[in-house]
Amino acid sequence: MLILVINAGSSSLKYQLFDMPEGKVIAKGLCERIGIEGGRNVHTDRNGNKLETKVHMNSHTDAIRILTERLTDPETGVISSMKEINAVGHRVLHGGIRFTASTIVTPEVKEAISACIPLGPLHNPANLMGIDACEEVMGDVPQVAVFDTAFGTATMPAKAYTYAVPKELSDKYDIRRYGFHGTSHRFVSGRAIEMLGGKKDLRIVTCHLGNGSSCSAIKDGCCVDTSMGLTPLEGLPMGTRSGSIDPAIIGFIAEHENMTASEVVTMLNKKSGVLGVTGGFSSDFRDLMAAREAGNELASLAVEMLAYSVKKYIGAYAAAMGGLDAVVFTGGIGENNEVIRNLIAEDMEFIGIKLDPEKKLAHEKNCDIAAEDSKVRVLVIETNEELVIARDTLELVGLN
Repeated sequence: MLILVINAGSSSLKYQLFDMPEGKVIAKGLCERIGIEGGRNVHTDRNGNKLETKVHMNSHTDAIRILTERLTDPETGVISSMKEINAVGHRVLHGGIRFTASTIVTPEVKEAISACIPLGPLHNPANLMGIDACEEVMGDVPQVAVFDTAFGTATMPAKAYTYAVPKELSDKYDIRRYGFHGTSHRFVSGRAIEMLGGKKDLRIVTCHLGNGSSCSAIKDGCCVDTSMGLTPLEGLPMGTRSGSIDPAIIGFIAEHENMTASEVVTMLNKKSGVLGVTGGFSSDFRDLMAAREAGNELASLAVEMLAYSVKKYIGAYAAAMGGLDAVVFTGGIGENNEVIRNLIAEDMEFIGIKLDPEKKLAHEKNCDIAAEDSKVRVLVIETNEELVIARDTLELVGLN
């Protein structure tokens, strides 16, 4: 059965075509700069051949039409008609309190996703555009929404998700911790359970580290706490996001810089994080690592801040879960940056974390880099959010 997975951003659209239930990717691609000059499509076929095309796209509907042309091209395509696609799965950022699991898209579901736009103003509108574009181009093909917030929202206890703000306001506006990167945390924690023998009664901290970063506490296969909150701004310092700060800083800056609260929040989302710490040098940790090697003190500070923050979350979540069996690193940084992983694990033997001197320097994925006598296993796992979306879609549309 063929399932198309869509991840729509404000000016981009990523896609993968899966042959299920095997989970084999038979084509994938990216449409970027939608509605902007210089648009392009990068398409990869089942043999790994890349086709890059400059093409202007006015809307996400245009992007869906482009991917349709790529998938059905008589010479380089993988299907003869879009009618061969049985269902479409969409990544949707914010599901609010209503969606604690993936769901088939209906008009009512679309209205609910739209109602969550204040909670996910950058992502939910784009996610809806992806759904609408598929409806316009593909007609009545079943569509499924897979929510980034669902994994945390479904199982976090009230003591973890409740903010200490007036109850009438939290009730009125659904103010609570939701957590993000849920599809990734769900995949890698499940993979960790498999790698560690299939026992679910494990206490795992999953660290999704990239331009956006978050940590989650997973106990008995369920998320019991996570670092991101009402929005993806809370938690670790990230590429351009500040992470957790004293909330009074917002009012302080607004007053002294003659800015509105909204303008300050935008600054905390887009001009802060390691970009802000380094004086605007870069939000890319690859740039920061090179600058750190060259002796740039601000780049070194930014790297150490991330490692220090992750270290604190691991310790806090170990305390919250009554112990720790495994730590998982995933995401662009978690999977590929051994320097940051090693900084995080440094001086953590007191909690049972001890890296193997040789394995900790390796660039392998889906492996255990802990020493044999480490009480806590340390796993590097390549995340696969698209596969989770494809599996949920397969389950919900009832394809057998």
